[in-house]
Amino acid sequence: MAARFKVKRKGIGQMLRMPGMQAEMLRRAEVIKSIAVSLSPVDEGGPHPGHYKESWEADSVARGGRRRDRAVGYVRNTAYYARWVEYGNGTGTAPARHVLLRAAEIGGRNQ
Repeated sequence: MAARFKVKRKGIGQMLRMPGMQAEMLRRAEVIKSIAVSLSPVDEGGPHPGHYKESWEADSVARGGRRRDRAVGYVRNTAYYARWVEYGNGTGTAPARHVLLRAAEIGGRNQ
């Protein structure tokens, strides 16, 4: 006799928000954060050497995503100039480093 399975949206939603799922999203975010820290440039001659590298954070919430219906992990840099390190300044004097993008690509393969 073949097994039968009926999808229940409520059960899938509960699974996507359960503490174990949130813990796994945090674990994955921490992996990406550690890679981002290792890839972060340090301007030894700048006014705050190492500040960008020390400003990485990883977090997880149970109700995230577009519809706020699943556990998600976040990785962000709180340095005020993190946007310019990631994307460049648009004038060509500060090139785009894509630290978070590269960390996510590497971390995604190493999960």
